[in-house]
Amino acid sequence: MPYTRPPESGRRAALLLILAIAIVVVLDATTGPELHISSFMGIAPLVAALRCSYRWSVVVAAVYVVCLTYIDILTVPDWAPASRVVGVFGAVLVAVFALVLCRTRLEREALHARTSLVADTVQRAVLRELPLRAGPVEAHGFYVSSQEGARVGGDIFEAVEPPHGLRLMIGDVQGKGMPAIGAGLEVLASFREAAHYQESLESVAERMEQALTRYNTRSAEQGTDERFVTALLMEVRATHQGRVLSCGHIPYYRVRDGAVEERSDGEGGLPLGLGTLSGEPRRSVRVRPEPDDWVVMCTDGVTEARGADGDFYPLGERLAAWTHLPPAELARTLRADLEDFTEGDLKDDATALIVHRTGYASAWGAGSP
Repeated sequence: MPYTRPPESGRRAALLLILAIAIVVVLDATTGPELHISSFMGIAPLVAALRCSYRWSVVVAAVYVVCLTYIDILTVPDWAPASRVVGVFGAVLVAVFALVLCRTRLEREALHARTSLVADTVQRAVLRELPLRAGPVEAHGFYVSSQEGARVGGDIFEAVEPPHGLRLMIGDVQGKGMPAIGAGLEVLASFREAAHYQESLESVAERMEQALTRYNTRSAEQGTDERFVTALLMEVRATHQGRVLSCGHIPYYRVRDGAVEERSDGEGGLPLGLGTLSGEPRRSVRVRPEPDDWVVMCTDGVTEARGADGDFYPLGERLAAWTHLPPAELARTLRADLEDFTEGDLKDDATALIVHRTGYASAWGAGSP
């Protein structure tokens, strides 16, 4: 409802418009009927309709009608009565149109606010808010949609603590829009379920593949494009026991003792949705994490972001210079630097997770100069 807007909204703009109308009326009244510049003040209620609350728009429109009526009736002696009526009627018509415009704008703003609220709710249902926490693991980071105003997109991530150890996942859905969101939701939901009950990462990936296959089958029946999803799965069962499985996803970065290393552990598998094209089963690889290691997982929206000169974003170099930053600050710094590097023109959704053990906060700063 338009009346839910604060009554003082746009007060300064309204007062300036009223002052402008008064000045024009005074000029019209003192310079004679030849100029009649007040007829051009019809723009004032229209500006108020776009900038002010409904109440202030009514005030501006009323002042405009009263002032123009005064000018047309009392300061233009040579006009015929019919011309005066037409002038006053025109002023009233402009005022009414401005008020209708204002009401429509406020209703659209209210609708947009409700839509944004629903989108926020959907985002919280699809993606948990960062930082993620699962057992002793914490993941700070960011998600930036390439579509202006969008709150959800094709990137997914999750961290859970099943009986089999900590498991993390980050994924990137091919394409954009609602089909990409639907495919991502299917894969994310299957990971959340399978991660709790499947013994191995291979079995988890297989369940995710099956969920996406069912989604693609429904999409094909409806005449929409099928989707594939790249995903990186990690599992930590003990301090020095971990496994990594990549379903066509880009490498991750490991930071140990302040040194940044790009890791391609578990690479070789096809993206989810394309697994049937290869007869080879997916295989995870064993890794041996140290207690003070921390990991950066991201989507290709980060590593393939281009600057004004066409160069790709140098994520590894940036991380090497920021290993002394705590996780939350690193996430904020990385996001701000990425947006500055691309001048705010991201071509793809961009997600980054900085994963570390909360029990080893003292490890941060190991790479400080």
